[in-house]
Amino acid sequence: MRNVINRGFASEAAFVEARTSDGLTVDGIVEQRWPILDEGEGDWKSHAAAIAQSIQIIKKRLQWKKIMVRLDVLSAELNRPDLWDDPVHAGKVSREHGGLMGKLKEVRGLEQELLEQIDMLKLAREENDEELELESMKALLLTRRSAKEKEHVALLSGDHDSCSCFIEVQAGAGGTESMDWASMVMQMYKMWAQSRDFRVTVVDEMPGEIAGIKRATLKVDGDYAFGYAKAEVGVHRLVRISPFDSAKRRHTSFAAVAVIPILDDASSHVQINESDLRIERFRSGGPGGQHANTTESAVRIVHIPTGVTATSQNERSQHMNKAMAMAVLQSRLDQLEMARQAQMNAQHTQSLTEISWGNQIRTYVLHPYRMVKDLRTNYEVSDPDSVLEGDLDGFILSFLSASLDKHGDDL
Repeated sequence: MRNVINRGFASEAAFVEARTSDGLTVDGIVEQRWPILDEGEGDWKSHAAAIAQSIQIIKKRLQWKKIMVRLDVLSAELNRPDLWDDPVHAGKVSREHGGLMGKLKEVRGLEQELLEQIDMLKLAREENDEELELESMKALLLTRRSAKEKEHVALLSGDHDSCSCFIEVQAGAGGTESMDWASMVMQMYKMWAQSRDFRVTVVDEMPGEIAGIKRATLKVDGDYAFGYAKAEVGVHRLVRISPFDSAKRRHTSFAAVAVIPILDDASSHVQINESDLRIERFRSGGPGGQHANTTESAVRIVHIPTGVTATSQNERSQHMNKAMAMAVLQSRLDQLEMARQAQMNAQHTQSLTEISWGNQIRTYVLHPYRMVKDLRTNYEVSDPDSVLEGDLDGFILSFLSASLDKHGDDL
């Protein structure tokens, strides 16, 4: 058997390559080019080849070489005797180092698991132990499935991917038709988020004069909400027979989607100065019974420099309402700041000023045929109803895979 050893703080990235008892490595398995068959058809070599392939994909998506180089830099920082003279900087270095080491150890652990299972299976065959051989095959199959899941997790390795997010939908030119389409897009994201057990809140919504919405902002709370939703940034185009056209003509409508991460690092929040706040107290008009309506327990806070306001009146005390209003205000100011930054960062979002031909990322066709196609990856489905009901994971994973696999570094 093998041991994965750590050579010390200065070179933690330099793990010894794991091997089986007869010297087989993960790279060696890849070089063997064993055929990868379906789970139910393959032998142990097929499972091993599938796992090794997944490990290579994971490394590419994590940008393995960059992780190794960065770990060397951070290890050198951690060995500096004066590091903790600046506790804030030291904390950031330590957290980043720990995060990268976690990724490295997880991949190394997967490699070691694969090679140990191969050793166990070979041992079972040498000793004609059918029960141990069967257990080893089951373990390989489970590792194969786990490795495939880790491929998807490796798609979400960006700086803010683990954060919750805001999804903003805005109708393009076209009046009622586009506003109705924007409302359909907003509902699509609500259903998608709920299918992933994310919590969805409508933060802001401006309805159209006749139907639909002019714009809306959803807050999506959950692990990696931003990592997934960032694949949806861009202009979405709909082709259908308009329900608002008495002549039943075909119309093309546009809606734009922007996605903004909600930073979970308190140090990254917008700093609020007490002198910039105007705090107003008034009688609650909402739930709370007689007590709420006869005392000034409700609180409205105005951020004077931006004009952003937040109100809370559902808590039972003025103190609790003030705390809730401050939390809402902080979130709204963070949203504004991230939106400002996102306007300058094409990785996060794009301008919503030109929502028209030539800028779309995906087309939804309901007439004369039925299809949804992503123009960035050519991924398409023939059931637009399922997509509009929130079945977006195929499009999202296809885009994230194409983006990372295209730009990932060589192993």
